Amino acid sequence: MEITRALVRFPGISPRAYEHPVDRGALATLRAVPGFAQVLKTVAGAFSERGERLMALASAIRVGPRQYPELDRLRHECAEVLDLERVPNVFVARDPDVTAMAIGMDEPFIVLSSAAVDLLDLDGLRFVLGHEMGHVLSGHAVYRTMMLRLLQVQVSMAWLPAGALGLRVIVAALREWFRKAELSCDRAGLLCGQDPAAALRVHVLLAGGVDPGRVDVRSFLEQAAEYESVEDVRDSLHKLRYVEGMNHPLAVVRAAQLQRWAAGEEYRAILAGEYPRREDDQPATDWSEDLKSAARSYKEALATSADPLAKVLNEVGEAVSGAAGKVWGRFARE
Repeated sequence: MEITRALVRFPGISPRAYEHPVDRGALATLRAVPGFAQVLKTVAGAFSERGERLMALASAIRVGPRQYPELDRLRHECAEVLDLERVPNVFVARDPDVTAMAIGMDEPFIVLSSAAVDLLDLDGLRFVLGHEMGHVLSGHAVYRTMMLRLLQVQVSMAWLPAGALGLRVIVAALREWFRKAELSCDRAGLLCGQDPAAALRVHVLLAGGVDPGRVDVRSFLEQAAEYESVEDVRDSLHKLRYVEGMNHPLAVVRAAQLQRWAAGEEYRAILAGEYPRREDDQPATDWSEDLKSAARSYKEALATSADPLAKVLNEVGEAVSGAAGKVWGRFARE
């Protein structure tokens, strides 16, 4: 299928091209959480992905040539730009909130809310679909599915706080990783649409701007700078309190991060064809480099942030990444 806009394609692109270093480091650290591998194995065996797919078939509209044909075209375009081997199915589900997710462990599929389809223009939908296909290409859908299932289990075990403590630790770690993964896949969405303004409109909508024409972009991005530059530790504690239980980064901060990446050399290099290929990727068994990259990213955040608690948390994040790297190195030697 031809791409209707003059979009750059990225044959064989590796997800490392767009993944945020803290995303990869957080996932590597997550894998080092005691009991993580066993919980993954247990949860994977306890649920049937066939059931989730059947629920989507029975309760949502599957996008195709005769159902939401414009979304079907965008679905194929995004898969072609990112060179996905298999084009994920897309379903539109009734939901008044603007949401989208990629779920599934064997054959991931994408679910778009009806509100997203109603409120976003085609360029915005291209960004959102590209974002979700970034999750698929990175293998995030496996861990996202695990997180959703564990949240269901956690609710059923709420009356056993002591017994569910280990589960809560793993869910919290998954949420922290997924917030970082969202930053990565915003970059994948930008690579699919190659339109920073369209991506910004989506973030404005997520933040409450139903009519982007009534939102001043400069003032919107200045909000992120104000949020990141608080100097009172009490404000920092409030930030931590609200973010801790979230699965997604805050919309305004998220928008600013993507716009900075869009204006940088890394994005321009990828558009010029300078990006890592999947054929050169090493098997995902040694995460030490990912941990080192995460530690470097924490250091950079520490150097630029005025938030007093952010400095502490960045130091902790750097220390955790370093400690996990040492643990990995010890087991690798053995």
